[in-house]
Amino acid sequence: MKNRFLEWSRISLILCLFRSTVYAGASDSEKLYDVVVYGGTSAGVVAVVQVVRMGKTVLLIEPGKHLGGLSSGGLGFTDSGNKDVIGGIGRDFYRRIKKHYDNPGAWVHEKSSDYGRYRPEEDAMWAFEPHVAESIFNEMVREAGVSVVFGERLDLKAGVQKTDSRIVSIRMESGHVYHGKMFIDATYEGDLTALAGVSCTVGREGNGRYGETLNGVQTERAKSHQFIRDVDPHVKPGNPRSGLLFGIDPEGPGEESSGDHRIQAYNFRMCLTDVYDNQIPFEKPDGYDESQYELLLRNVEAGDDRIPLKIDMMPNRKTDINNNFAVSTDFIGQNYGFPEGDYVIREKIIRAHASYIKGFMWTLTNHPRISETVRSKVKTWGWARDEFVDNDHFPHQIYVREARRMVSDFVMTELHCRRQKSTPESVGMGSYNMDSHNTQRYITREGFVRNEGDVQVNPGGPYPISYRAIVPREKECGNLLVPVCLSASHISYGSVRMEPVFMILGQSAATAAVLAVQGQTSVQRVDYPSLRKRLLADGQVLEWKIDPDSTQRQK
Repeated sequence: MKNRFLEWSRISLILCLFRSTVYAGASDSEKLYDVVVYGGTSAGVVAVVQVVRMGKTVLLIEPGKHLGGLSSGGLGFTDSGNKDVIGGIGRDFYRRIKKHYDNPGAWVHEKSSDYGRYRPEEDAMWAFEPHVAESIFNEMVREAGVSVVFGERLDLKAGVQKTDSRIVSIRMESGHVYHGKMFIDATYEGDLTALAGVSCTVGREGNGRYGETLNGVQTERAKSHQFIRDVDPHVKPGNPRSGLLFGIDPEGPGEESSGDHRIQAYNFRMCLTDVYDNQIPFEKPDGYDESQYELLLRNVEAGDDRIPLKIDMMPNRKTDINNNFAVSTDFIGQNYGFPEGDYVIREKIIRAHASYIKGFMWTLTNHPRISETVRSKVKTWGWARDEFVDNDHFPHQIYVREARRMVSDFVMTELHCRRQKSTPESVGMGSYNMDSHNTQRYITREGFVRNEGDVQVNPGGPYPISYRAIVPREKECGNLLVPVCLSASHISYGSVRMEPVFMILGQSAATAAVLAVQGQTSVQRVDYPSLRKRLLADGQVLEWKIDPDSTQRQK
């Protein structure tokens, strides 16, 4: 009863906050804001906090009803690389996480001493429960006194009004229009960027485009999350005329290193628990289609008895579940239409991904063709009852690993990540692997199924990210900054696309936006020395000394 009361209390609080915020935001279309931020991702939240700290007015528009994006949507296991280069408001977020778990009352289902990632001596904590992250994002916005409008989506046909090369206002599907001097697109999809007439790309460049080695089709490097057993791809094994199993591309893989339209697979980062009293069992979803799991079943029957889940423990006996091995939670090849699709297309893709993952978990725990070894281990888990309470305990944010990417005068590439080319005007640092998940399934010459697209290569240490990568070409738009769908090649974006980096770039984008307002200039003409001085004063890390030979040692 206590858990049920807490659950319904949280639902009521969320609904009250949602209603009151939308109501408060209804009149905001009458105002002219210094900065308008579209997208309540972690980057968006950090951006609005920074604008307020610099004394300017700001409006945050979130198309959904939750703040934090993936950071509050299940991705509690922070992929960060070198944590020493995470500074500013982003680090403050992780410090607040640590402060929350310093309270003994935060530990409901285990002791803090039993959780290995809680280290009392450290200033920050990098693993957390989804509802804790969301509460902290809400707290940060509330403390800053930011106006937030939930449930407003950009009109994809007439969403941007420009005069010359500057955005004057943005229009929502509801008809509300919001005016600003500067705009920040903090979404994962980049709709505002595209509608503003800024050049964007989708898919993988060929290696020859930017002189890279890890871009494009990568059959030779696709060794992780791969089939280790031979699996027949045909509906009737051994009979090519019977057709291919679900999810296999008959035309793949393409010429090695060549570019294509494919993007790395999406999934949801599931929050599960093995605490029985806080657990909801997996159920077969409506419309369950067993044919979607035939590859999984055949792979298990071929002898791959590994648990096809990457299970990272969060506090209170909860998880952040990610893709692992040959057939897992990544819905490979089923997201190509998402980046440039309209809301109907995207919603269809989101529902398909959710249905697939729910069916995947039910299959692992119930299907007779799954080995008892696998079934018994997965059955210890269930949905966390006290997470995502307004969404049937399922994550509210699909993992958009990449969608549109802006193409500006400067493009971050593999060579910049490896520090083989200099990067001008740093506004933050990345350091995680150049990480692409698989993009397709194809048939080998021998007639078996393989995954393609997975790349995991260490860049050799922290590297700077250029201010020029988060601003468009001036002739395209002079008052827009893009900290999430920034100007980067597919493979370099695989490293940049980490939530702490988005927070870093969100703060830097907001700082530049305020300086542009103060100087009455375009974002492209912001004085970089002034920008750098302010970023450093606010705790951002813009450079890092590393072993000069380290990049040469990386393979």
